[in-house]
Amino acid sequence: MRPSRDRGDRGRGRGGRGTGGSGPDPRGTFAPRGGTGDRGGGGFGGRGGGRGGGGGGQRGGQWGGRPHSLSAYHPNDDLPPVPDTTVTQVENALQKPAQKSGKGKLPDISQLNVEDRFPLRPGYGTQGTPVTLWANYFQMMPKGNLKLYRYAIDILPAVTGGKCRRLIELLLTEGPLASQRASIASDYRTTLISKSQIDIQDIGEMAVAYKSEHEDTPGPRATTYRMRIQQTGVFTVAELVGYLTSTNVREAFADEHEITQALNIILGHHPKTDTGVMSVANKHYPAVPGALGEHHDLLGGLIAWRGYFISVRTAAARLLVNVQVKHAAAYDAIELDKLIGNYKSANGPNIYRLEKFLKKIRVETTHLPVKKNKAGEKIPRVRVINGFATKSDGQGLAHPPRVHQFGAGPKNAEFFLDNSPGETLGGGLAGKISGPKGGKSTGKKGGQSGQKSSPSSGPTAPGRYISVYDFFRQTYQISARDDLPVVNVGSKANPSYLPAEVCVVLHGQPAAAKLSSNQTARMIDFAVRTPYENAPAIAGKGLTALGLHPQCSILASFGFSVSTKMLTVPGRILGAPSIKYRGPRPVEPKFGSWNMAGIQFKEGKKLGRWSVLMINEDNSGSFWRDPAQYQQTVQAFVKALNANGVIAPPPMWPGKEIFVNDQNLEATVDQIFSQIKVLELLLIVLPKNDPRLYNCIKYCGDIKYGIHTICVVASKFGKSVEDRNTGARGPDLQYFANVALKFNLKMGGVNQSLPPGKLGVIGKGKTMVVGIDVTHPSPGSADNAPSIASMVASVDRELGQWPAILSIQESRKEMVTDLGDLLKTRLELWQGANKSLPENIIVYRDGVSEGQYQTVLDQELPLLQKACTTMYSPAQTSAKIPHFTIIIVGKRHHTRFYPTSSNNANQIDVKSSNPKNGTVVDRGVTNPRFWEFYLQAHTAIKGTARPAHYVVVHDEIFERGEVPPPFKNVADVLEDLTHNMSYMFGRATKAVSICPPAYYADLVCTRARCYMSGIFDATPGATPATSVAGSGAAVSADASMVQIHDKLKDTMFYI
Repeated sequence: MRPSRDRGDRGRGRGGRGTGGSGPDPRGTFAPRGGTGDRGGGGFGGRGGGRGGGGGGQRGGQWGGRPHSLSAYHPNDDLPPVPDTTVTQVENALQKPAQKSGKGKLPDISQLNVEDRFPLRPGYGTQGTPVTLWANYFQMMPKGNLKLYRYAIDILPAVTGGKCRRLIELLLTEGPLASQRASIASDYRTTLISKSQIDIQDIGEMAVAYKSEHEDTPGPRATTYRMRIQQTGVFTVAELVGYLTSTNVREAFADEHEITQALNIILGHHPKTDTGVMSVANKHYPAVPGALGEHHDLLGGLIAWRGYFISVRTAAARLLVNVQVKHAAAYDAIELDKLIGNYKSANGPNIYRLEKFLKKIRVETTHLPVKKNKAGEKIPRVRVINGFATKSDGQGLAHPPRVHQFGAGPKNAEFFLDNSPGETLGGGLAGKISGPKGGKSTGKKGGQSGQKSSPSSGPTAPGRYISVYDFFRQTYQISARDDLPVVNVGSKANPSYLPAEVCVVLHGQPAAAKLSSNQTARMIDFAVRTPYENAPAIAGKGLTALGLHPQCSILASFGFSVSTKMLTVPGRILGAPSIKYRGPRPVEPKFGSWNMAGIQFKEGKKLGRWSVLMINEDNSGSFWRDPAQYQQTVQAFVKALNANGVIAPPPMWPGKEIFVNDQNLEATVDQIFSQIKVLELLLIVLPKNDPRLYNCIKYCGDIKYGIHTICVVASKFGKSVEDRNTGARGPDLQYFANVALKFNLKMGGVNQSLPPGKLGVIGKGKTMVVGIDVTHPSPGSADNAPSIASMVASVDRELGQWPAILSIQESRKEMVTDLGDLLKTRLELWQGANKSLPENIIVYRDGVSEGQYQTVLDQELPLLQKACTTMYSPAQTSAKIPHFTIIIVGKRHHTRFYPTSSNNANQIDVKSSNPKNGTVVDRGVTNPRFWEFYLQAHTAIKGTARPAHYVVVHDEIFERGEVPPPFKNVADVLEDLTHNMSYMFGRATKAVSICPPAYYADLVCTRARCYMSGIFDATPGATPATSVAGSGAAVSADASMVQIHDKLKDTMFYI
């Protein structure tokens, strides 16, 4: 062990995140998550946590006393309105046909389904303490006799993106529809919505010459597009309203989705038309800092923008508008050379990552004389960066450019300058933009023929190669920096190069780049806000930015009005279950968490051959002062393992240490694993949070060698804390307890359990619970990156162990291809543990959007059922055993609830204004004909809590079961079961935000991305495995990359 060189570095290591509130979308957009405690626990910096980690130690200290005051949203200090009683009456009337009768059996549910095969809501929950909550919804009131005419837009040649948007703008402002534009809305992609019928025959096919926003007339080379509109539907909004107020449970309305979609287009038209708003689908971000715009520097060339999501939703007796705060990263609108400098300062000099970052950015060129329109406004010359210069550019040209290396600077990128009479500039370079000919610009693109350039006459020798540097120095007196790459604003076949100094990044461009860890932290700082902050922002800035006010012309034209008062809905707070550990006395949670002090795991396992490995970086010191101090920490940890119920002998080779650097990391880690194959588990002490090192460790342990691995960060593992009772300093027992949770689960133990009565049908021992999730490629992934499916399943009634299996499939395919084979392996494990197959299978399916619910029934359910026919006897199959229930778990929805009173708010932190843990909502903003509910099982301290959304799309279990007291109906049974299961996440001593089966499946997918980091983070330089410069395709996707080692495949290796 090397001595520590800088004691000041001791505090840098970070364990699992606990800030929760919001989290980054891997594409650079940002979506709020659950609150504190809903993310990150012990172990490797957030990897050990996910959404609900942490837990195992002395959380009881936070219960010490209740805050003196709490903040709750109160607009204008008025009392919150009572939930609409008319809505409640319609909800109650619709649920009557599904009420329990006789001995608790439902009527034939197949006769009550209203859309395809979705089960009808069997009632509303009745259990828990009633509360009234704000919901981020506003009521929409359409004009009674309103008809909507929908038209599809066809454009030839086909275009997308900004050009498509601009052509539709021209169609509405200067074409034959200009006189009707006040009553026409568009999504600026494919559709028009009009409140009156358009005479298509009179308009016919329209020829629209493209011109930019500031041009008075199309340029001489402007493309003319043929545009045609075709009517695709006529809808009466009153019919939808009538359906929503109907109490006929069997009534269906085929146009519900189409009308809702049309209303979304109308509501989205205003912000999409507003040049001061950056719009991404149905998310809109005010662009100008000030009254509405709120921005925050993320560093590295990105800026965080705060904006608002909007969507029309249907509910009982009314149309609603859902508005939610959203955050996104946008490119900093500065000179391109400065943007490159900022990126390199934050992310390093890797040229391939830089190209990924800059691709598709729109820039304005500045080296040519300014053009103005008749109003005196500048007409910007806009180009799109398609990459850097490469050796293979323009190979089909007569004189291809000469590029010395990928990402060459202006001195090492040359193009052929042909000044022959009648010739345009060839060879693919900046000359296409601004090539000189007798002092005049004769470029094909960007410049106007005959327009004067800068004073220099430029080079005159015909038919020669010239560097970008010399061309711009001679022609424009611009000396470009050779340490910056030139950018290609043409194509690979016909390139056109510019130095960075003559480009300015345009404002309002959302970034598809994946955020770095530092940028993520800065985004969290900006995005995490309490309901007390978000609710008034939604009702104030949000409605204004979205145009949801009486002055909005498009709403007035269509006869819509949207209430400016947020809705209130009824909710209930469910009580927490008792938690069972070893010993007769259960633990009673407080505020959704509990204290494990003096308590041992329900079933502690014996730890066999194990060891501790310290990894340090070359030329860096250890966290510990000397080997003796390190050994004291290891001994204290072993003592803590035994105190928590793990039977742990001293580790083998406890002083083992290796040193790594960027060049030898993979080889060194692989070598040490090859030497310790006799071990069952290896605790690895890392010098810092290092994704590359972590990924390598998990691949070696889980896939290649079959050794359980648990990673901890030295600064947290060796942290010294003060004992509250004695004042003496010692190891951090809370952190040790967090790590002990993982030890026991990996070895097959059971950390905690619930009384059998709290698990309903599961507690009878004949029901297996399954979790399914799929993860997809993200920005920066290789083109050949697959999607990865995961499945976990319980092995007994205790719900303590959830072995997992993985499968790769077609990229971006959400439905699981190998679902049947995956289920068979889980059934075999259940059968081995219970000597019989389960009679019931409850599936919690994660990651499915609303539009895919029916696809789950059409594609996945048959695969599950078919798999069972090969495992069950013919008699069981004919009796329709096993019974299936499929519940969709939604995390990426936009519904939020806020307390209307401080008495109903989270009591654990004075600054939090979230609802209490256990809050369930199944009225007010839900569909009365579908079986769905929102559940916030966890305690959220920071940020705004996001409840989980549960939708039952298929049920053969609960409809058949009894309804034990005190429950009144099946809805009570499922809500209580799902809530209680949220206390069974084995890696935490707290309730988590989503039901553990879905949570575990999500963790398994996350682990799979570690194994395939060479593909999922495939930008060259991301990992040593990616060796093909610029392609990101050095690693081929193979099923063996996610095939867990035989020694670990039936364990919770992913914890």
